[in-house]
Amino acid sequence: MKKFLAFFAFLHFFSVSIAAKTIGKNILYQEGETTLEGYIAYPELGSKKTAPAVLIVHDWLGLGENSKMRADKLAELGYVAFAVDIYGKGIRPKGMEEASKLAGQFKQDRKLMRARITAALETLKAQPEVDAQNVAAIGYCFGGTVALELARSGAPIKGTVSFHGGLQTPNTEDAKNITGKILVLHGADDPFVKKEEVETFQDEMRKAGIDWQFISYGGAVHSFTIKDAGNDNSKGAAYNAKADRRSWIELLAFFKEIFPKPKV
Repeated sequence: MKKFLAFFAFLHFFSVSIAAKTIGKNILYQEGETTLEGYIAYPELGSKKTAPAVLIVHDWLGLGENSKMRADKLAELGYVAFAVDIYGKGIRPKGMEEASKLAGQFKQDRKLMRARITAALETLKAQPEVDAQNVAAIGYCFGGTVALELARSGAPIKGTVSFHGGLQTPNTEDAKNITGKILVLHGADDPFVKKEEVETFQDEMRKAGIDWQFISYGGAVHSFTIKDAGNDNSKGAAYNAKADRRSWIELLAFFKEIFPKPKV
């Protein structure tokens, strides 16, 4: 028993040590005349080493602790993770009404949406820790919509993952521009992403010949990975611990498929 406890303590210490060997910091970058402020996290790789990289796109409340937490977790696993800022430095909605209005501006202006996420992609690829040939994009809610729009723009990324994101796009023909694989992680009971929207998206992927997966989680609604969403499914958005855990496992399996093994 003592040997087991000692071994468990060693494993805990070892995991904490690995987690400690990461760096996280805010980073300013530009899109045109707009200053944006994201958060980048990466492992201590040593000189002349690079790692696969991941863009993380926030939900409609803007860059916050959820995106930063995901960035830190991915850095602990050996990836460079960039939690991006779509709205602009210091622009963070204070409530749902303001968030809906702001996110709606970008949904209506896909050119601007693409410009903002492309600026983030170029900023990430320019970091010395990044293997620029191995980059993916993931997004949550509004961020899932943005990540998919980046893929449709023809950006040279290995894969795109949407967590409970909107699937609609003004021009489904743009799917032919997608260069990487697609993974959609969806709440089966999400009232904000209608059945028709799901079917249109799946037809879009089929017609374009994309390598895509679509996983639905029973009992999960919108925002199922976001703890601050509460646990009342009747509101249409709620945290679901099982769906959160299972979708994270799917994400890591997807990265294992599209990326070389991290060097840490």
